[in-house]
Amino acid sequence: MAMDARKHGDPTSAEPRREGLFMFDPVHLRSFLAVAETLNFTQAAQRLGLAQPTVSQHVQKLEAAAKRSLIVRDTREVRLTDNGDAMAGFARTILAEQDAAARYFAGSAMRGRLRFGAADDLANTSLPRILREFRQLYPEINLELTVGQSDQLHRRLKAGQLDLVFVKWVAGAAEGEVARHDSFAWVGLEQTVLPDDSPVPLVAYPAPSLSRRLAIDALESQGRRWKVTCSTRQIAGVLAAVRAGLGVAVMPSTLIPEDLTVITRRFDLPPVGDVDFTLIKNPSADTEVSDALIRAIVGRGLKW
Repeated sequence: MAMDARKHGDPTSAEPRREGLFMFDPVHLRSFLAVAETLNFTQAAQRLGLAQPTVSQHVQKLEAAAKRSLIVRDTREVRLTDNGDAMAGFARTILAEQDAAARYFAGSAMRGRLRFGAADDLANTSLPRILREFRQLYPEINLELTVGQSDQLHRRLKAGQLDLVFVKWVAGAAEGEVARHDSFAWVGLEQTVLPDDSPVPLVAYPAPSLSRRLAIDALESQGRRWKVTCSTRQIAGVLAAVRAGLGVAVMPSTLIPEDLTVITRRFDLPPVGDVDFTLIKNPSADTEVSDALIRAIVGRGLKW
């Protein structure tokens, strides 16, 4: 009579043991990571919306699964052990991959084509990372990217050549959805010198350009003379010219590189005005697809 070897402890016939292999519960990892980042069980519980004993229990269960001490807690402090430091790194990776998988399978059903235009200086933000994650989340969407000047992209949008654009736009305009509000500033090298009797040397995009127009209007309203010392179509050219000392430029305050400085007050240059980083969509484009990218950009929040 055939017998089930597993019931009788036959090691040669039983399923192989999985000793040394264990799963880490994502819930336990999230609680542990909150404690690791705050070094405070009460603050971790508040961050997660849980009771403190629950967080403590999650950490204890994670330590049991890892068979290691991860956190040392006494009356004075909470600190990570060496194994706790290692687990924090693994926890971030595991949770990030899990979240990515959840986003992928939640959104993979959407299909279509999206012709997206972005102002070139916005590439210095977290926009490239957001676009990469968007493509991973919606692999069936054919994303076509065009990079250029804001006015040029807006014209192409109106001509039906683009579905959605992300541009620097006039502050307070009714068109589009604002991702961030900013203000323009005069930018130059720390050692910039502007003699009182000389025209202001201006590094700018070719016309039409919002920053160029606002800069010239501001100077002329103050009776200041100006001359364009460099005209370039790319932000890389603007930055190169300013870094070479060829002149000063007008830039959104949040996009100023660390090696350049705001010189507005130093030389009593006129205020230029505000700017909105705006998402404008083509009404004839696929609304569902366009709105998905708008949500990704506005929802994630651009980092500068």
